[in-house]
Amino acid sequence: MTEDKLHITELVLTAHLYNESGTLDVDDLPQKIRKHYWDEKENTVKRPIYVTEGDIRTIYGLTNVKENTKKLPFLEFDDFGSQVRLTAFDLGEKWFAKQEEAVEKINSNPVLASHFENYDSLPVSYEKAKARNMPKEGGHEWINSLIKSIAQEKDADEMLKLVNIVSPEDIKQDLQDIVLTQEQKNEIQKMEKAIQYRDYLKRIGLREIGKLLFVGPPGTGKTSTARALSGKLKIPIVEVKLSQVSDQYLGETAKNIDRVFELAKRLSPCILFIDEFDFIAKARATDEHAALKRAVNTLLKAIDEISLVDDAVLLIGATNHPSILDHAAWRRFDEIVDFALPDKDMRKQILDIVLRDIEGSFDTEEIAYSTDNYSGSDLRLIVREAVLSGLLTERTALTQQDLIRAVNEFNKRIPLRSLDETF
Repeated sequence: MTEDKLHITELVLTAHLYNESGTLDVDDLPQKIRKHYWDEKENTVKRPIYVTEGDIRTIYGLTNVKENTKKLPFLEFDDFGSQVRLTAFDLGEKWFAKQEEAVEKINSNPVLASHFENYDSLPVSYEKAKARNMPKEGGHEWINSLIKSIAQEKDADEMLKLVNIVSPEDIKQDLQDIVLTQEQKNEIQKMEKAIQYRDYLKRIGLREIGKLLFVGPPGTGKTSTARALSGKLKIPIVEVKLSQVSDQYLGETAKNIDRVFELAKRLSPCILFIDEFDFIAKARATDEHAALKRAVNTLLKAIDEISLVDDAVLLIGATNHPSILDHAAWRRFDEIVDFALPDKDMRKQILDIVLRDIEGSFDTEEIAYSTDNYSGSDLRLIVREAVLSGLLTERTALTQQDLIRAVNEFNKRIPLRSLDETF
């Protein structure tokens, strides 16, 4: 099959060009190839790359590697070691360039694009391929290598227990699937540009950029937006909850905060997401634990000393209770992003997104109208309730009545939830 031959040739050409180049680096390798050849000890893909039958089977899922290799005049199959070798590069590149699927493959492979963008007017671009490719920081392999390296150090267990590290590969929600206000979109776009133009910002001395505070009620998308931004930027997100850090390690709280920021710098470029930021105000207001106050001062100092421009760490704080934060906390952030409860139009947009893959006939306008003061999380719970109720009667298609019943059921819980939040 031509497709199988194309896969084999892609890998062999990619390996050859990567091995011979003095300018291409590991970020130029397509993610599936980089993952396969990743060296955890070296935290990179070492040169030279050799291509074997097993490599091709694993990367592309092919079973007839030997047979297809022998049908390509520019390749040879070495039975000793099952290695696939390139014998005539010129012939191989010409054959590959003529294939119907070649343009799409090249535009998804920076290594190939760097070579073919000036080849016989093919509509391919290295910059386009680079933008489409997941950088090493977005992959499990890079994060796992760093964590394993850190784990060998003194007190590493304490450091790693404090955070939840999420790889962009694990981000399931796209930023486009989150309903945001124009103001929220603008602030996020500013951060994207700040990361893109870090060198420029450093050159002009503008370093106080890249510290956002997300404020708003629970369920309004603060955490989801931070994670989705991680997915879009293709960089990991380091998540920490201040209350858990303090509660579990009271005597070591200040040290642990330093460890969290140090870990973020080690994992950079990344997002450091600090949830429950209002814990600062609670700690500053109490005389119960001097250790907590020292921890707060440590946190504020750490925020001052970290920089998107210098350290490649985008800092995002989140709080459900902005009213209790004092000036010392507010002034640490260059942008405040308000996550208010969605209005009717936003609620309809959220429902349309959540219901788009669900079969049925329903009027999201009516549901949006009847769910005033509902958060985005509340609306997702309503759809979940409607789906599960439908499954009880073996139905996978929803009706408007299913959604209305789910809203009524949810409304019964609101007094109980309010009572719980009081305590």
